[in-house]
Amino acid sequence: MDAHQHLPDTNRLSVITATIFLAYALLPFVDLPGQQISVQLPGFLFQLALNFSTVVSILVALLAAAGTDWLIQGHPTAAGSVRLPNWLLPALTAWAIGVPLTTLEVSTQWWAVFALGGLLFVLVLVAEYIVVDPDDARHAPASVGLIAVSFALYLVLTISIRVANLRLYGVLFAVAPTVFLVTLRTLHLRSNGRWFYGWAAGIMLVVGQVAVGLHYLPLTPLRFGLVLVGLTYALVSLASGIEDRREGKIIWIEPAIMLAIFWGLALLVRS
Repeated sequence: MDAHQHLPDTNRLSVITATIFLAYALLPFVDLPGQQISVQLPGFLFQLALNFSTVVSILVALLAAAGTDWLIQGHPTAAGSVRLPNWLLPALTAWAIGVPLTTLEVSTQWWAVFALGGLLFVLVLVAEYIVVDPDDARHAPASVGLIAVSFALYLVLTISIRVANLRLYGVLFAVAPTVFLVTLRTLHLRSNGRWFYGWAAGIMLVVGQVAVGLHYLPLTPLRFGLVLVGLTYALVSLASGIEDRREGKIIWIEPAIMLAIFWGLALLVRS
């Protein structure tokens, strides 16, 4: 079977990227009062701070998902295919980029994050376009790149959560769905298109329980993120090995090595 090398339409790619980052570029110049939503539940008070930056981040994530679908519609082999898997990472990327952009003051650092975020978002869109076709010659490296980006964004998110000093329910509401989506998408890419909702839900529960315990420990944001990301990657690797029916001893090699690397880094870092 001939290998393909399709690339996305540059006009659609430019429109999607420009729309999303125009929204972020306008953030520093718009200052609207926020609202505090409070609900008294049995045993504790639920509070949610809703401001303009939060609303923009949500809308940008939805725009990224819709834009990805529009971009992939132009793929020669996408007719009749389910494009939902391709929405997840671009939406997560757009949302995660907004975390530092909405917290940093406008400066050289802010513009550096803005530029690098734009480049990362374009690369994610191009990679998602490539993996639509399993026969594309660049399918394997594009899949590896998407997995790497998803875990990098997951690390950024966990660090941001710790820096924000959220309450426990806020940590769970942020970590749990992120773990589920990252796990689901990674297993989907590693298995050439199969879905593993059970594994994703199980890994989400395990990592969520660990996050609850770590919440009360005096860990720095980077250590907190490295511990959770290392555990998640190890569990995803173990699930992939079980589904691929690897041999008993081999199945533990990759999870053990990656867990040792991430947790070793967590012990070595000082900030």
